[in-house]
Amino acid sequence: MPSRLRPTSSLAAEAILVGDPGRALLLAQELLEQPKMSNHARGLWGYTGQAATGRELTVQSTGMGGPSAAIVLADLAKLGVRRAIRVGTCTALDPKLAPGQLVLVTEAHTWSGGGAGEPVYPDPELTASLRRQLDAHEAAVASLDTLHRGGTQAPVEAGDAADMQTASLLARGAELGMALAAVLIVAESAAGETLADELAEDAAKRAGKAAGAAI
Repeated sequence: MPSRLRPTSSLAAEAILVGDPGRALLLAQELLEQPKMSNHARGLWGYTGQAATGRELTVQSTGMGGPSAAIVLADLAKLGVRRAIRVGTCTALDPKLAPGQLVLVTEAHTWSGGGAGEPVYPDPELTASLRRQLDAHEAAVASLDTLHRGGTQAPVEAGDAADMQTASLLARGAELGMALAAVLIVAESAAGETLADELAEDAAKRAGKAAGAAI
């Protein structure tokens, strides 16, 4: 039995994963015809419906951070999900990345005070499909327990951008035999400039539409 999700209906074999429950609702309304809530347990909102491609698609929130995301992913695998794309946010480490820009993840690793963990990679076929749908910067991403640690932000050599769960999702997906890819929205520049809420919604819709077409 799943440990976190308590679905009220069957899920699709393909899913879009977001951290924020509010973004799950936003993308469900944007991408699905007559979306039905398929999970509300623990505030991890999930929705399933027919996408523009004619196929069933699930949009599921994973919560904050790598541990929550990895648990939810394992639950999704038990419930029949086989392919997934993460649509998330990140903080730029590369000063050339601007708020609102989309980042296609080509590799990810955990980052701690001791340095970088082993790199993990997204599914190549799913990433290639996502690349065809996007005009995005391709990037290596460092995943941290928290993006800000009293001024000890990950250094530029950690990667092009930092987030809180992509590395955990890719690693757990490989263990589960699931195909995963990821596209991230730059929510904050390396200089600390943040993305306005309405622009963040627009960027999420662009990323979500690309993910829905790619999967």
